[in-house]
Amino acid sequence: MPPRKRRSRGHIEELPSGSFRAVVFAGLDPLTGRERRIRETARTHAEATKLLTKLQRQVDENKQPKSSITVGQAVAQWLEVADLQTTTRERYDDLIRLYVLPTFGTLQAGKLDAELLERFYARLQKCRELCTGRSRNHVCRPLSASTTRKVHYILRAALDRAVRWRHLGVNPATLAEPPAPSKAEPDPPSAAEAAAILNESWRDPEWGLLLWLTMLVGPRRGEISALRWRHVDLDRATIWVERNNTQTRGGVTEKDTKTGHKRRVALDPHTVDLLRSQSDLWRQRSDDLSLEFTAEGFVFSPSPDGVTPYAPRAISQRYRRLALRLNLRSTRLHSLRHYSATELVAAGVDIRTVAGRLGHGSGGATTLRVYAAWVEEADRRAATTMAAVLPRPVPSRRQPGPYEDIAAALREEIRSGRLSPGDQLPTMAELAVANSCAVGTAHRAVALIREEGLIDVARGRRAVVLPTPPGAKL
Repeated sequence: MPPRKRRSRGHIEELPSGSFRAVVFAGLDPLTGRERRIRETARTHAEATKLLTKLQRQVDENKQPKSSITVGQAVAQWLEVADLQTTTRERYDDLIRLYVLPTFGTLQAGKLDAELLERFYARLQKCRELCTGRSRNHVCRPLSASTTRKVHYILRAALDRAVRWRHLGVNPATLAEPPAPSKAEPDPPSAAEAAAILNESWRDPEWGLLLWLTMLVGPRRGEISALRWRHVDLDRATIWVERNNTQTRGGVTEKDTKTGHKRRVALDPHTVDLLRSQSDLWRQRSDDLSLEFTAEGFVFSPSPDGVTPYAPRAISQRYRRLALRLNLRSTRLHSLRHYSATELVAAGVDIRTVAGRLGHGSGGATTLRVYAAWVEEADRRAATTMAAVLPRPVPSRRQPGPYEDIAAALREEIRSGRLSPGDQLPTMAELAVANSCAVGTAHRAVALIREEGLIDVARGRRAVVLPTPPGAKL
C-alpha cells in the first residue's frame, strides 16, 4: 500500500498582477468541514517567503495550547464550580446539550477564535439546527437573539475559567461579539381584550381574582404563585410582594423575588373587598373540613388547606388556554403585567412609582426602556394639556416699514394717474432725498411694486410704469 500523501502546510503562488501570495493550511472548519486557509500578499517572492514562515508559526502556536483541554471539558469544569440558580442551571444544561457540545464538544479549546464563534452565532440565528440550506424538506427555525447570547455567555464563562486555571492562554470568546439584544416589545391586551379576560375568567371567582390582581398589581407569575395571606394587609389596603416560586424538574421552590427586594403595593377599596371575600371563603372552607386557617396559607391554592401553591407553569398554561378560546393577540400571562405597566404610564403616573409597583430595579431605567412608547403617549397628552392651559397669543399689528410707505405712495400715484403707463419713476437717489431715507430703502420700495407687476426695471435704466392689467387691485 503506497504511503499516504501528506497535505502541504503552505505554498507561495504568483498572482497575475506580479505580486506573490503566501497560503497556509489552518485546519478544518468545525462548522462546515471545509479546509481553512489563511493568506497574505507581498510584492516580492522573498517577502512572501517570510510571510509564509510567519503564518505557519501562527498556525503552530494556535494548535499548541497550554493543554489539550476540549471545549466540552472546559464547560463541564465550569459547571462544577459555577454558582447558578436551579432554573438557570437547567436552562444552561439544555443549551449546552443542544448547541455547544454537538458543535464544539470535542474541539480543542485553543483552536477557537472570534471568527469561528461569530459565524456560529450567525448560523444559529438563521437555523438552530445549523443546516446547510440544501434540504428542501427542512424548515429553518432561527434561534432568538436572547438565547444565542446565553450560548455566548456559557462559552465565555467556561473559557474564562479555563484561562484562570491555566488550561488556556487567552479567552477567544471575549473577542467575539454576540448578537445585539432584541428590543423588548410589550404586548398588553387592549381594553376590549382585558374586559373579555375578566368576564370569562370570573366564572371561577378564584381564577378571576388571580388575573385581576395580576392586571392591577403587575406581579410576575412566580410572585402571584407565592402570595400568602400574611402578605395581605386588608386594614391598610396593601400587599407585600416578597417571595417568588420557581418551577424546576424537581418541583416548585420558594425563594426571594427576582431582584432580591420586597415591595409594598397599594390596593383600591374594590380589590380589598374582593380579597376579603376570598379570605372569608377560605375560612368557611377550612371550617367545613375541620382545618385550621392560617396566615401561612397561600391566597391561591389547589389544596383544601391552602398549603400548596399553584405551580407557575400551571398558571401560564391555564391562561394560554383562556387566551386561545378568546382569540387574544398574545397568549402569554406576562402580557397582563405589561397591561398594568402601560396603563399606569399612559395615565401619567411617574416612572419611579410604576417601577416600584412592578419591582423593577435601577431607579426606573428598565421601566423607561421597555415602556418608552407609552411614556411618549403620556408626554403627548401632557403637551396637549399645557397647550389648553396657556393663553392664546394675540399678535399686535405690525407697523409698516419706511420702504412700504414709499411703495404705497408710488402705488397711489400710479392708481391716480399721476404716473401713466410709460412714465419713468424718479431715480433711486431722488427717491431717497425726497423721502429722507437711504438709497437701499428706495431700492426695496421699487422692488416691492415691481413684484406686484406695476413697473418694469432694467439694469442701467430707470423704472418705467407698465399698463395696469384688467381687474388688478391698486
